[in-house]
Amino acid sequence: MFGKPLSEYVAFQRPVLILIGVVWLLRLGLSMAGVPPSGAKFVSVTGVVLLGALYYGWAVGQKGFGSFKQLYGLNLIQGIASQTLVALAIVLAIVTGQDNIYTIPEFYPPSAGNDPMGLPPDGKNFGHAIAHLIVGAVLVPIVGWLLGSVVHLVTRKKAPL
Repeated sequence: MFGKPLSEYVAFQRPVLILIGVVWLLRLGLSMAGVPPSGAKFVSVTGVVLLGALYYGWAVGQKGFGSFKQLYGLNLIQGIASQTLVALAIVLAIVTGQDNIYTIPEFYPPSAGNDPMGLPPDGKNFGHAIAHLIVGAVLVPIVGWLLGSVVHLVTRKKAPL
């Protein structure tokens, strides 16, 4: 992928991918244990993804991993991983019939009737899960790449004059 094997990307970003998984599990566990959304929302997969994107922007140049193409590859893997976990939490809610932080109205805009895609108002639906897999796994990497690219432009090593 972009001149490097997938294994190199995963090895390079392993700590961030593990952190995404830990934060996802903690957030899910807190919500299923009855912690109010106001408390569980501070444990954020999106926050980890954002920090990861900014870190990759710095790290690709400083650690010699590559440049803009590789930066997109890192964000793509991170986006697919994070959105797959969110989709799994939604499927868990469907199967158990119990809402979790990924399906409650506070984090599912169609529950307020503001859905241009026509998704059901209940966050426990397969359309919601599929939207994370398709829309989330496309938009998250693009946004991460754009943010990381700004960091990369500012921090990349310059060739000596």
